[in-house]
Amino acid sequence: MNGLIPFSLPIKGLRNGVHEFQYELGAAFFAEFPESPVQDGKLSLKVILDKQPTLFVLFFDFAGTVRTDCDRCLAEIDLPIADQQQLIVKLSEENEVEDAEVIYIHPESSELNVGTFAYEFIILAIPLTRTYDCVADNYRQCNMEMLDLLSKKLVAAPDAQDNPETGENPIWSALKDLNINNTNERD
Repeated sequence: MNGLIPFSLPIKGLRNGVHEFQYELGAAFFAEFPESPVQDGKLSLKVILDKQPTLFVLFFDFAGTVRTDCDRCLAEIDLPIADQQQLIVKLSEENEVEDAEVIYIHPESSELNVGTFAYEFIILAIPLTRTYDCVADNYRQCNMEMLDLLSKKLVAAPDAQDNPETGENPIWSALKDLNINNTNERD
């Protein structure tokens, strides 16, 4: 994880107050995480560190695009994402129970690497359904042939299943004919 060295913030000897760090993230950043669902992207990351005597408050603010497959048309797209997250780092000599927003480090720690936290926040900002509305774009990233085919199939599918005369679906009609009141005779 040598690629994450630039994300090591020098916390030892840092004066109390607000400090700002800027990063540009790309393929080299995501390559540090081999099991990542994202292997490329272009993001701007701003980390604001508010140092206080016994804790650090970190604000992560990022925006840009990640390269992923569209869930609708299966083409590679640059999916826009943006988010803001906060992380609290407390100084403690004892092993405390960490939670999602608070972590504990030893007071003698000289640096804090925020690369993994930034990666996790970016991955969490990706929507579950990875689609992109590219209709307004001059250069459409989506596979328009696939979208046309899908729109034809989605419109044709309900008509093919429903009986146009009765308006009933033959699958449900067959289920109605089942005798669900059959009882097994007990010996």
